[in-house]
Parts: sequence; structure tokens; C-alpha cells
Amino acid sequence: MKRLCILLLTLSCVSLSAQPQKDDVASKLLGAWRLVSVEGMSPVRHIPYDHPTGLIMYDRSGWMSVQIAVKAERKPFANGLGSGTPDEKAAAFDSYFSYYGPYTIDLEAQTITHHIKDYSYPGGAGINNVRWFEFQGNDRLILTPTEDGKGGTIDRKNATYKLIWERIKS
Repeated sequence: MKRLCILLLTLSCVSLSAQPQKDDVASKLLGAWRLVSVEGMSPVRHIPYDHPTGLIMYDRSGWMSVQIAVKAERKPFANGLGSGTPDEKAAAFDSYFSYYGPYTIDLEAQTITHHIKDYSYPGGAGINNVRWFEFQGNDRLILTPTEDGKGGTIDRKNATYKLIWERIKS
């Protein structure tokens, strides 16, 4: 009986100590982050980034949203907003993407999964984007996609594609 009590006490302590760590990571993620840089080339989207800009947000309800313009300079449509030619629209579509949905954190794997509810790319809803996460201090967040572009995953030590975010301060 004494052993059972000790075991139950130990398990409850382990359970209680794991939760605050997840809460710490979740609270550290909360807020808005601006894209500082993109390192490497995505094995999934083979487009070159040219001084990209972006914003990623995580909120308390467990939802996230991200928007990235892959080029610093995006040409406006010649005849005004909403009146682009097919080529202008294709260039605009190819140079910007966004998605949103709930997110979950896996502390053991050190990943965050973006469960995509809707995506600027048709057919993107329902995808899970898994990212390794790493904090540098309180103001930098590094997200490294785990996908290899062929339906598998990359070893974390071999991953070279990274998105570096900086917390937006009010």
C-alpha cells in the first residue's frame, strides 16, 4: 500500500511538472512575430526568397495565422487594385501565401503543428505543417519545417531551411 501511494505521488508530481513547461512554451509563443529572414530553400516550395516579409501570430485560444510575402518588392497591378491581368495575378499569387488554423505543441519532439483550416493555396486545408521550434532568448523564434518535400521528414540535424521570427513589441 505504501509503495502504491509513493508511486501515485510520484506520477502526480511528474504530471504536474510537465504541464507548466508546456504552459511556459505556449505563453512564450503568444503574440505577433515579424519575419526576420529565411535561411535555405524549402524542399516543398521551390521558390527563391528575396528579402521576404511576414507575420505570424499565436493566440491564447490555440489558433495561429501566418502571412509571407516572398519578395520585398511586389509589383502593383498596372490598372489598379483588383484589375490585374492573368500574368499579374499569377505573379501576385506566386509571391504571397497565408494560412490559419489551430496549433498544438509537442514538447517531447520540440515541434509545433499548424493544423491548417484554410490556405491561400487551394487544396491546402487539412494539411498539418509540423515545425521544430527553438527560442533564442525571449525575442527570437526559429521555426524549421520537418518536411522533405517527398512525403517524409528530414532529420533535424540535416534541416537547413529555417524561418527566423522576431517578437513584435508594442
